[in-house]
Amino acid sequence: MSRATMPEATLVRRALGGHAAIGLLVSALLYVIALTGSIIVVHDRWQRWEQPDIAETAILSPQAAQTAMLSGLAQDRGKPRTTHLYIRMPTGDLPRAVVTTDHSAWYVDGEGRVVGKEAHAWTEFVIGLHEYLHLPATWGLILVGGLGVALAALAVTGVLAHPRIVRDAFRLRTRHDGQIAHADWHNRLGVWTLPFVLAVTMTGAFIGLGSVGISVLARGYTGGALEKVYAPVFGNEPAPDAAAAPLPDIATALATLRARVPDAIPTYVIVHDPGTRGQHVQVIAEHPRRLIYGETYAFDSRGGWRGPVGLADGAIGQQAAASAYNLHFGNYGGLPVELAYIGLGLALCVVTATGTSLWLQKRRRRGHGGHRLTACWNAVIWGTPATIVAMLWLRALAGPEAPLAGGFWALLAAGIALAAVWPHRATGIRLRTLLAIMLGVTGLLHVIVLRPASPDVLAIDVVIAGIAALLLILDHRPVRGITPMANGRITPEVI
Repeated sequence: MSRATMPEATLVRRALGGHAAIGLLVSALLYVIALTGSIIVVHDRWQRWEQPDIAETAILSPQAAQTAMLSGLAQDRGKPRTTHLYIRMPTGDLPRAVVTTDHSAWYVDGEGRVVGKEAHAWTEFVIGLHEYLHLPATWGLILVGGLGVALAALAVTGVLAHPRIVRDAFRLRTRHDGQIAHADWHNRLGVWTLPFVLAVTMTGAFIGLGSVGISVLARGYTGGALEKVYAPVFGNEPAPDAAAAPLPDIATALATLRARVPDAIPTYVIVHDPGTRGQHVQVIAEHPRRLIYGETYAFDSRGGWRGPVGLADGAIGQQAAASAYNLHFGNYGGLPVELAYIGLGLALCVVTATGTSLWLQKRRRRGHGGHRLTACWNAVIWGTPATIVAMLWLRALAGPEAPLAGGFWALLAAGIALAAVWPHRATGIRLRTLLAIMLGVTGLLHVIVLRPASPDVLAIDVVIAGIAALLLILDHRPVRGITPMANGRITPEVI
């Protein structure tokens, strides 16, 4: 080796070693986060799918929104006073209006009347799994944010470990042995998804670790008052006054917003401390062709204009903070962008899965065994989606109050333990077949039992059935990467 190439070779070896070490430490949790992130890109559509019998409405007039506030508060009679009331306005993805208090959430029709209780527990379970890993909110955000940083490090070390990244960008040797095929899928998808991965990981780390930074700033400069730290970005709140007062006029607030900012599309109405003298109203509204999640407009209790916070045209930092959410979750550009995020998210799942698969295959080729580890990794890759589907069944049988979070982790842990005890039963083919059957049964029963009328909801059932059929078709193709063992049996294949 020439002296000119020695530094480059050393850098590649170190980058590859760091890449492998980080990947092995976080691969399982990264896979769970990538998979659930791909699912919740269309969480509004899953919410409709989970409760297909709710009456839908395309619009909620200002007067109907006023009625919705009264209807929501009426459901809380006999309970402690609500400190915050939210009205989610109907959108194209979720043509349903929802009024939420401190105690409950209800769907309302186009007139603002309650038509059913919001009970999309499975959708919320998947969202919580992605955002918090079902840990307490602060600790979960810290962990998920840290995993975002780890994924960014994996992307950087992966690029450094691949000096021929441009030349090999379109080289895919799927007909070679399993290790080469997995390596090419891992490297090619890693390259093609690099911009997406960096954007998602950086915004995810910002969202997850931002709460930590806010807490540190609050302790250092505001005596622990988080509101004072958030105020420069998201605006101040008036001082509370608990004395009783008539409920606010949100109909006038919405009408005023329409007159002053006709292009703004209201998505949320928030009433702070309703029924008190300190109450005030905020309306979050989307701005077309902007990446921000929306601008916040403030009103007094009579619907009088107080002005915007500045997320749309304020300081660059405000606009950047308001844009991180949509950039991370893909909530811009409609269905085409959502489908692109789903595809890129699933590609990230493949990158994560094949990375650990490569390490396991190298162990076997070096004579270090590892068939139990391989079986456990199969249980993670195919058991995670199967367990998510199982929690959907649990929600259907036990209702929206079923312990989905605890059930998921208990069932997944049991599956991994069983794979370690009986590794030859935890093959990729068997687990994929199980997942395909579960998906097919889920889509079929959803159509038969719930009889959804909406074409958008039926489309999800068709997609579920299509994924089940695709998994079964793939399992009839020859599986590469199966290595004979010394006793004549085979090692459970990965992926």
